[in-house]
Amino acid sequence: MRYEWFIGLRYLKAKRKQTFISIITIISIVGVTVGVMALIVVLSVMSGFEKTLKEKIVGMQAQLILQKTLQDGMEDYEQVANRVEKVKGVVAAAPFIFSQVMLSSETNVSGAVLKGIDPERETRTTELASFLKQGRLQDLTQSQGNLPSIILGVELAKLLGVTTGDSVQVISPFGGITPMGMMPKVKRFRVVGLFRSGHFEYDNTLVYVSLESAQQFLNMGPRVTGIEIKTDNLYRVKEIGKEIRQKLGFPFWTKDWMEMNRNLFSALRLEKIAMFIILALIVLVAAFNIISTLIMVVTEKNRDIAILKAMGAPSKGIQKIFIIEGLVIGVVGTALGTILGLLIAFNLEQVTGFVERLFGFRILASDVYYIDKLPSQVDPLEVIMIVVTASLISLLATLYPSWRASKLDPAEALRYE
Repeated sequence: MRYEWFIGLRYLKAKRKQTFISIITIISIVGVTVGVMALIVVLSVMSGFEKTLKEKIVGMQAQLILQKTLQDGMEDYEQVANRVEKVKGVVAAAPFIFSQVMLSSETNVSGAVLKGIDPERETRTTELASFLKQGRLQDLTQSQGNLPSIILGVELAKLLGVTTGDSVQVISPFGGITPMGMMPKVKRFRVVGLFRSGHFEYDNTLVYVSLESAQQFLNMGPRVTGIEIKTDNLYRVKEIGKEIRQKLGFPFWTKDWMEMNRNLFSALRLEKIAMFIILALIVLVAAFNIISTLIMVVTEKNRDIAILKAMGAPSKGIQKIFIIEGLVIGVVGTALGTILGLLIAFNLEQVTGFVERLFGFRILASDVYYIDKLPSQVDPLEVIMIVVTASLISLLATLYPSWRASKLDPAEALRYE
């Protein structure tokens, strides 16, 4: 073992006269540990949040939608869907109708988005069927006591105070013209199913009816709003959309799931960067503790440094001793923080469950956040980046104290010994 390593490690293990230095060393290690642990846990949660949100959005929304620039909808949608399905990368295509409506029950009223779907085709383009808690998508095509069928989100059903078997009134602002002016259209539907996506915005606003029921209720005739498209690659939707537009030409246009949720995912990425910078400051504070520790060690070991220099140790050798000491503090703290951070990130559900039971509150309220539980996804590249960043900060913290030690004058240090 080279003398720099031997002396640097010995200084860490030695019992010093000034116990305060030992305390500062421990605080430095704990500071780096907490900073690295917090970075891993928080970034894992944010990655998990983004992944879960994407799954829920793509599960309820189509990956790609095709519409006409004209506002009167699409009449020849069957032929268009057949042409779209022949494009390379397209798995399935299904027609849909979208409209803003009001829903009323005996106890409450709420705004909603009505979506008309073909139940058989919908199962090939979205994961709606897997989110159903009651009923089946096929029930939408069957009348219930002369009333058309409707499926609600569980949160909307709670708000309206209804469940399967009950009826609700659907009110469309696009009604007929009467001597009294434009009057809204009102029709009663029977609730045949409830879905829970885990995404509060969807569970509280979306309602589903059959394509035929939507066409009749909204006076659309044989037209639909557009076509939903599922692709074989979630992240190639832009290229596939471009191929579809080139094949169909004007006036068709496409919009993918990333464009439909651009603001949300941009905010998530910005928040992730901001959280990394904020939590990295914890490691930076610990780095200042490393600087303080090394400066005090240099002051305490003036005599040792002077003797080493008098024996022929070069300035670079002295500098290496204190770089090694500071780097060991940083590496130990980083290693402990990485282990603890990964343990928490991989067992986050159990940890949050314990905290919720201990303090009697929910960490994520489904009526406030997009999801109802705290997800976690460990990204190996992010962990490597955190480890490298923490180690680099620790290394930089050693430069000034070690440089100061290397510049010590042996004669001056030993004059009063």
